Amino acid sequence: MANTYRLKGQLPKIGIRPTIDGRREGVRESLEDQTMSMAKAVAELIEGTLRHPNGEKVECVIADTTIGGVAEASACEAKFEKENVDISITVTPCWCYGAETLDLNPHRLKAIWGFNGTERPGAVYLASAAAAHAQAGLPVFSIYGKDVQDADDRTIPSDVETKILTFAKAGLAVAHMRNKSYLSIGNVSMGIAGSIVDPHFFSDYLGMRTEYVDMIEIMRRIELEIYDKDEYEKALAWVKANCKEGIEINKPHLVKDAAGKEADWEFVVKMTLICRDLMVGNEKLAEKGFIEESNGHNAIAAGFQGQRQWTDYKPNGDFMEAILNSSFDWNGTREAFVVATENDALNGVPMLFGHLLTGRSQIFSDVRTYWSPEAVERVTGHKLEGRAANGIIHLINSGATTLDATGKQKGANGEPVMKQFWDITDEEVKACLDATTWPSANREYFRGGGYSSCFLSEGGMPVTMSRVSMVKGLGPILQIAEGYTVDLPADVHDTLNKRTDQTWPTTWFAPILTGEGAFKDVYSVMNEWAANHGAISYGHIGADLIALASMLRIPVAMHNVSEERIFRPKVWSAFGTKDMEGADFRACKNYGPLYKKA
Repeated sequence: MANTYRLKGQLPKIGIRPTIDGRREGVRESLEDQTMSMAKAVAELIEGTLRHPNGEKVECVIADTTIGGVAEASACEAKFEKENVDISITVTPCWCYGAETLDLNPHRLKAIWGFNGTERPGAVYLASAAAAHAQAGLPVFSIYGKDVQDADDRTIPSDVETKILTFAKAGLAVAHMRNKSYLSIGNVSMGIAGSIVDPHFFSDYLGMRTEYVDMIEIMRRIELEIYDKDEYEKALAWVKANCKEGIEINKPHLVKDAAGKEADWEFVVKMTLICRDLMVGNEKLAEKGFIEESNGHNAIAAGFQGQRQWTDYKPNGDFMEAILNSSFDWNGTREAFVVATENDALNGVPMLFGHLLTGRSQIFSDVRTYWSPEAVERVTGHKLEGRAANGIIHLINSGATTLDATGKQKGANGEPVMKQFWDITDEEVKACLDATTWPSANREYFRGGGYSSCFLSEGGMPVTMSRVSMVKGLGPILQIAEGYTVDLPADVHDTLNKRTDQTWPTTWFAPILTGEGAFKDVYSVMNEWAANHGAISYGHIGADLIALASMLRIPVAMHNVSEERIFRPKVWSAFGTKDMEGADFRACKNYGPLYKKA
């Protein structure tokens, strides 16, 4: 397992702040052990549960002493700055002096856990500190257990644990994006609005740079051989051994001969190496004298325009995108990259969100077709049932779908899953590759040729589809739809799939319905989706996405996450409690982008 950090900068850390009643001669002394034990328990929970997307364990930094006043708060801040702490969790079982013990760093994401006990008023401090944060314009996540605990209880209740981990995952995602880049390879693809890459969105909301490279740079590096030749030979041999060519659907005059197909394989493998090097650099290039090229663009995500200027002339980017987005390649398992097809940066961003929150590879798809139960039965004679009974959405796209989405990785009970790369076995890598074929690209779409991945996702996987869209006068919004992949009988899938491009990967998606609004039926989910693409992550991560969006001040315009799972900063309730969606919009507008300039 390769788990080195491939980007410039340090991995973010989480700081734990044990705050305490500062009154000596009995009060503080009686609380020292309980307060520091809370801090240690939170650190043990986080470090024992969470990993960074590269596989390394998340590290917590605990203040050297409990914090009873300004001096100790300042000492803690000095330690946190030295240790690269981006997120803080304050814990306390008691009353503390609010304004004197707060984390006032305006650039740090914050949560407070106030112990629900009767002996000391931890809840009173939590309420007071949350009010102080609101007054100071520093939103804080408030954590308070539902059930009273005994003073000597050192456990973390399950509801508190869920909130701590939700906050920690979202906070780490924010910290990972900061000072990284989105690399736009090319420009606008076929007029797709999401590929009009807006640097202000990335800088103001995500704290990221936008880097721009013309697609001609790929040709330059191919022609001047600015890539690792040894790795290229290794990659090409791996491809020949593991990537089976698929069906040929092109008309006879468009079919490439054997030499042409071989040349395409060589070309797309070089494209893959070069795109990766453009994103994160490659020290091997410096050894060849290409020092500038060896640095890369420190890109945590990228997009490739492709259509049409590139694909009318050269092999498409489908292989490049699919392999980079997968959790493995010729070097074995490794952290997936995030590469958006058609340079749809607004779909690349939720792909990035999903990857940072879960450590798993992501699916990029067209939200292509809503199939009603009636339409399926009319066309195939089959009556949809189970999770598919209310209709399905056909997710399909030629490019950036991870091969992990085959569902050939298996859980403890043999169920299909998409694993974090450090848990994927060699046998599962082979199963994903065996389930994938590579048909020649449809040359009516892609005149330059290339290869598209083709597979069918197994049903039964819990997944979350999300999308960022821009609305003039409003700014960015996030849409979320939790649901499941579903299986169809082979002949039914075959009939439906052949009505579109059968050379591309398919995922049949059934969103979870609530009976209300955009989720009253499957048609409404499709109809209310704001753009043509969706990013799909393994797992029901809607609550994590909502917490992350609130940190970035991106309102959530559509979701099917139950109310009890939603976790946002405490001050969001000041903007209304009856209409939570409206309160989210008002709060995001009030605070503005996380990195807005004064």
